[in-house]
Amino acid sequence: MPEKAAIRAEAARLRGAFEAAGALPVETSILQPAEVLLDLYGEDIRGRAYVTSDALRGEQMLRPDFTVPVVQMHMAHGAEPARYTYAGEVFRRQEDDPERANEYMQVGYEIFERRAPAASDAEVFTLFFELLAPLGLRAATGDIGILMAAVDGLKTSDRRKMALRRHIWRPRRFRALMDRFSGRAPVPDSRAALLASRDPMAGLAPLIGLRSEVEIAARITALREDAATPPISDNEVALIDAVLEVRETSNFALERLRDIAVDMPAILGAVDRLAARLDVLSARGIDIEALDFEASYGRTQMEYYDGFVFGFHAPSRPDLPPVASGGRYDALTRHLGQGREIPAVGGVIRPGLVVTLGGHS
Repeated sequence: MPEKAAIRAEAARLRGAFEAAGALPVETSILQPAEVLLDLYGEDIRGRAYVTSDALRGEQMLRPDFTVPVVQMHMAHGAEPARYTYAGEVFRRQEDDPERANEYMQVGYEIFERRAPAASDAEVFTLFFELLAPLGLRAATGDIGILMAAVDGLKTSDRRKMALRRHIWRPRRFRALMDRFSGRAPVPDSRAALLASRDPMAGLAPLIGLRSEVEIAARITALREDAATPPISDNEVALIDAVLEVRETSNFALERLRDIAVDMPAILGAVDRLAARLDVLSARGIDIEALDFEASYGRTQMEYYDGFVFGFHAPSRPDLPPVASGGRYDALTRHLGQGREIPAVGGVIRPGLVVTLGGHS
């Protein structure tokens, strides 16, 4: 593991490069309000964050990333357009792999810009690409927005679409829902018995949980409405699978997605945005014929992104996490903006991994 002094020196170099690109350096608190993070990610966040509390401020978490506090800061005080950079430690609990760091440095670059989102996407990616070029990393890209658009275009209930969108970042749960909503998986026996009962509330034991009787009844009504919803067609399931299976160099991926859009026009807008982004990347000198695109990329670790996503990996060190990652998070600004929103994109580099791989120090 590199010495902290070398990591901090590399972090300073990277942040200096981002400042030279026009970013304003900012700081965020190490302790973050748990309420905001729990609202965004649900109870899952407890499994990967350090939680503490005090009598005045309530439950707090050691900073698991910078994006949420930077978005909060911008939405409260920032002018438009804006570019920010930061450097500091983040903290992640590790329960399964003792070799993975639970505290490490991140250096980030974020853009808040309304006019030209494709240009902003390309600016962030190209800047990272050029800074990391000496390391010989593999760049991977994707676009969560295409899968979201595909889900929104399904001929099914809004409740089912919401459930699928909520679990896009949990591939196993997403697949289980698709199988159930398409009739390929049976309804669990316990749920089937509940739905078949004329009065499912009768004979229940005394309520000891957090849900009231009214909330339980509403849930049962929702389950009955879902059971009466026609299944998602085999053709639509096949189209969703076709989107998820796209894994090509970017130019061929674009062609494949345009073919799918003929039968699934709901994704056409997202595919056009991909095309516009590739045009700008090409104009900036990125060889899109050698740039990998995976429609499923980012689904397991990038849960607040809702558009373009990217990562840089070391082919010679598959044991290492991504050296850098990032993407577009427009919906996060809407969630944290208290009625305001602005298109936003950014990413982070782990200077410790740069040093490990023989980068600057």
